[in-house]
Amino acid sequence: MNVVILAAGQGKRMRSDLPKVLHRLAGRPLLAHVLDAARATGAKKICVVYGHGGETVPAALAAGDVTWVKQEPQQGTGHAVLQALPHLDPAGATLVLYGDVPLIRAETLGRLIAATQDGRILALLTVHLADPRGYGRIVRDEHGAILRIVEDRDASAAERALDEVNTGILVAPTGRLAQWLPALGRGNAQGEYYLTDIVGRAVAEGLPVSGVQPEDAWEAAGVNSQAQLAALERIHQGRSAARLMEQGVGLADPARIDLRGELICGRDVFIDINCLFEGRVDIGDGVVIGPNCVIRDCSIGAGSRINAFSHLDAAQVGPACSIGPYARLRPGTVLGRDVHIGNFVEVKNSRISDHSKANHLSYVGDSEVGRRVNIGAGTITCNYDGVNKHRTVIEDDAFIGSDTQLVAPVTVGRGATLGAGTTLTGNAPPDALTVSRAKQVTIAGWKRPVKKS
Repeated sequence: MNVVILAAGQGKRMRSDLPKVLHRLAGRPLLAHVLDAARATGAKKICVVYGHGGETVPAALAAGDVTWVKQEPQQGTGHAVLQALPHLDPAGATLVLYGDVPLIRAETLGRLIAATQDGRILALLTVHLADPRGYGRIVRDEHGAILRIVEDRDASAAERALDEVNTGILVAPTGRLAQWLPALGRGNAQGEYYLTDIVGRAVAEGLPVSGVQPEDAWEAAGVNSQAQLAALERIHQGRSAARLMEQGVGLADPARIDLRGELICGRDVFIDINCLFEGRVDIGDGVVIGPNCVIRDCSIGAGSRINAFSHLDAAQVGPACSIGPYARLRPGTVLGRDVHIGNFVEVKNSRISDHSKANHLSYVGDSEVGRRVNIGAGTITCNYDGVNKHRTVIEDDAFIGSDTQLVAPVTVGRGATLGAGTTLTGNAPPDALTVSRAKQVTIAGWKRPVKKS
């Protein structure tokens, strides 16, 4: 099996400088979804025909299993497949897909391939539409056999009344394509070489043409505008939500979750509204994700709770943790068991061990925090000197008073206490109180200045 993916179009209706096939659905380029479907067929050869946008298309989707062929100038779908022909195995069949049709299912392609009878006949994917305007119509004879495809612009009134349309997706014997494609003409309304014209040639040569339909018409829906892209995004997200619920995940509202990667959930997971998941996210048993959270490339241990409006990026959260609301975990954050990261606390490139807490308005960066440490409100690790990052070490059972600055590199010893308002520039010894603050002074009889009239 060969696969040719047509991805050369400009997509004028997108009104964007970005090539159409690089617009994103579920966080990935449209073409990436089509490549996944192509690979699922087990194809021996995958060839992508690109054009508009030049080298930005292959650069964005570099893959060792793909042959990239540039179509220049772009003269229609038949011309595009012709450019790929020298790279195909002539002994097998060729599946033609489109880089802007991202939701085609592998199961549907499997049925389409099977309909070719081991690559001996031509098989088309067709759909019935309530409003077929703009699509090429499937013309059949009185016995239901496919005769040809007529483009909307070239169709008669009777042909436009037909509701079975061509999706463009087909499987053809590669040897026959090598005969048909060079002979195509462009005597049509658009002056292009139509791939669909091979249907009439196959019928003329007595080659059977089979029609296969997908379970859902949206599988074959293409993206030609931002509105169409948004509509397919909702379909994709709805399918993703349905799969999660089938696996036992509780969703407060299946219409208000966005999955832009891979989400792996344990048992009894609950996800509240308006949460966004990107990359790979692993969620353990019994985890609760509050509303309006953004979670990217993270693992979250069993029994943890991520409270509302928290943002987690490339972090590891241990079991039984409480995060947020309004917390931010940045890359390199590793939390142990029963760690509390509270509201408006930011953690970056730091390891915080079991049962430690930073509950309010703090920044912990480039730090090693031991077990059972309490980090008071307003504490910051001053880890950057303008050139280099430095580490802060806070050992087990330390207590950091509120409004403390830890000027790295610095170590707070085991069991040490830092008084509120301390600016620590040297190591704090274990099991001792360290305080650094100005002496409190009261000036009696002092008068507050008043505005002069």
